[in-house]
Amino acid sequence: MAKSMVNEEEQMIVTRVIDAPRELVWQAWTDPNYVKQWWGPHGFTAPVCEMDFRVGGKFLLCMKTPDGQEFWNGGEYHEIVPYEKIVSSMYFADSKGNKVEAADVGIEHEAIEGAYDVTLFEDLGNGQTRLTFIGNETMKSASESGQLEGMEQILEKFVAMVAELAQAK
Repeated sequence: MAKSMVNEEEQMIVTRVIDAPRELVWQAWTDPNYVKQWWGPHGFTAPVCEMDFRVGGKFLLCMKTPDGQEFWNGGEYHEIVPYEKIVSSMYFADSKGNKVEAADVGIEHEAIEGAYDVTLFEDLGNGQTRLTFIGNETMKSASESGQLEGMEQILEKFVAMVAELAQAK
């Protein structure tokens, strides 16, 4: 089957339906102890996750490759609607949370000017939640840079961890 053409201006959107109540999905997304378990693509770990989870609060994440290389992301929360929506900005950072350019860490990255990351949590009933992540870059840029594949893998890890949490409850 031929690959469909991606609209160059289409924003990156990744969605998952999760077999867990929205409150549990929210908790797993917003608790740094859980985020450390799922942040980063397959094989990566997250040894640092600091979150001041409030509007205006900042976060700092470290993603460590299997060979020990570290990539840092910082960000800020701009809007929080409990159990429904999180609007944040994310940027490449140093270990102290200072912003650095993507090129400085060897990554090609084209963010959509003025766009934020938006995460939506929709209660579908029957104990299911739809999680939608809308990234601050285009699908084309995200696909070419590996960001899309990385987010797909992050969400696979997230869904698996939430499934374990749901079973334990």
